[in-house]
Amino acid sequence: METIRNYLETMFAGMPNTPEVKKAKDELLTMMEDKYNELLAEGANENAAVGTVISEFGNLDELAEDLGLQKEIEEVHEKQQETARRAVSMEEVSAYFKAVRGRAWQIALGVMLCIICVNGPILTVFLKAGPEFGVLAMFSCIALAVGLFVYSGLTGKEWKFLKKEPCQIDITTANTVKEMRRNFRTTRVWMLTVGVVLCAFCWLPCAAFVFFGEIAPATLFFMIVIGVFLIVYSSIIEKGFTTILNLNDIKTISGSYGKEDEIVYSSKTATAVMSVYWPSVTCIYLAISFLTFQWHITWIIWPVAGIVCKILNITLAKED
Repeated sequence: METIRNYLETMFAGMPNTPEVKKAKDELLTMMEDKYNELLAEGANENAAVGTVISEFGNLDELAEDLGLQKEIEEVHEKQQETARRAVSMEEVSAYFKAVRGRAWQIALGVMLCIICVNGPILTVFLKAGPEFGVLAMFSCIALAVGLFVYSGLTGKEWKFLKKEPCQIDITTANTVKEMRRNFRTTRVWMLTVGVVLCAFCWLPCAAFVFFGEIAPATLFFMIVIGVFLIVYSSIIEKGFTTILNLNDIKTISGSYGKEDEIVYSSKTATAVMSVYWPSVTCIYLAISFLTFQWHITWIIWPVAGIVCKILNITLAKED
């Protein structure tokens, strides 16, 4: 039956995501299941039953009149002729995620070097070395970071078509990517948690100056760079999953592949606002905390932001 369901999804992948089409799809699935069970009851094996069902119900054009989808199917054919979508295979998706992981390391390391470069002059004071060594270390970090950013940009050009060209993935690929995303979720939560905690409490070495001495400022930046590295790395990986799962046209049945547990917002503006909501909250939290140094109070931003996010999700979500 799984083969029949996957075939049905392929048949309806390009159809409009409307209640009428969904109803017709459910009706056709029921017909195919009844025929499949009937064939099994008559003694046919599973492969033969699947083949018979697909041959009998596998042509949507022939079933258009019975399902009341003549107009929708004609519109789909016209749209496919005007803008053909490139099919992205699972092999390409696997290669893309391999590239994303590489770029995540490069970008996160580059950001880390940009922040840690200030430790050059700081450590020269602690080590009682000449200031020229601190300046050299600082500019070396910056140069290496720029090199990483450039290299990352050049290696990422191969996958520009995912954003510039109309693309699509099948339901099997979408479900595989969704499972990969689910498996990464625990890792992402831990990375974000540790990253935020390190950034939030990076001031502790300076507060305990009597124990850390002159190296306290350098320790502060070391905690920040580790936290930022974890946040940036996990965010880039997550963005890779989002890129693949957003390939299918949202107006069609395939647009829901891999997204059954995600919120669909009522407009593009609402989608854009919610996509930057948590990064904006993080920036606001860090900015206020560093400006006021009231870390024991500013943590309240997170529970308040969570409540506001829940309200926005309910308000801006698209009604079914």
